[in-house]
Amino acid sequence: MATAQKKSLLCPNCRRLISRDEPRCPWCGIPHPGSRFKALFSGRLLDRPDQILHLIIGANVVMYVLSLLLNPAMAGMAMNPFSFLSPDNRSLLLLGATGTLPISVLGRWWSLISASYLHGSLLHILFNMLALRQLLPLVAQEFGTPRMFAIYTIGGLGGFVLSYLVGVRFTIGASAAVCGLIGAVLYYGRHRGGSYGQELFSQVGGWAIGIFAFGLLVPGINNWGHGGGMVAGAITAMLLGYRERRRETFFHKALAGALGLITAAVLLWATVTAFAYRFGG
Repeated sequence: MATAQKKSLLCPNCRRLISRDEPRCPWCGIPHPGSRFKALFSGRLLDRPDQILHLIIGANVVMYVLSLLLNPAMAGMAMNPFSFLSPDNRSLLLLGATGTLPISVLGRWWSLISASYLHGSLLHILFNMLALRQLLPLVAQEFGTPRMFAIYTIGGLGGFVLSYLVGVRFTIGASAAVCGLIGAVLYYGRHRGGSYGQELFSQVGGWAIGIFAFGLLVPGINNWGHGGGMVAGAITAMLLGYRERRRETFFHKALAGALGLITAAVLLWATVTAFAYRFGG
């Protein structure tokens, strides 16, 4: 029995029991299902949108707390509700804020990833996490968890790339990535059609208009990041497809897994280097 178990595994794509020596899964056709590379992304984590949501929120909260710890003398001094518990720009720069200053002057291209996990105040992170809690389960429902995480990450990356290209000097926040989710829902609603698709498109379209209106009225809002995030999210959603039109494949899981590993490595690097610089003497 033990020998038989060692020679079998769950296909990393369709999750059916097959022989480890199969050159191709007899159920879904994925080549070399027993390879170690494919096994790396075959875990159940990518099938649990609730766990991914908790991980993303947890990472944002941890990075926010770390940004306050880097400059404890200034944290909480401003009592304006929009700047209450705000880390200073130096702390945010050390932890991976992005823009032309970090990238062009300091060569921190990796900040295009880390900036999505940094926030400038308590209200800033609160608003973004509340929006994330509403949008992420919806996108996971229609696209699947791996594609959802890819859309979220690429949305943030696309928003900050556009910000850099138009000359935004310093920017942070998960809103570009959240706007990537909005762009994906807008694409889904328009492409799917029907009463359900039209309802989603109208509802989320109202959110998009509200976000841009808020950005025009309140100074310091990065509308370029929001717009770039929406466009990147919509394009990523179109390329990856949604569940009703294209089944989930190993490529989707591998893409999400690779983006997750890159994100974790960038945040770890940012944290270690920031605290080493700040407290290393």
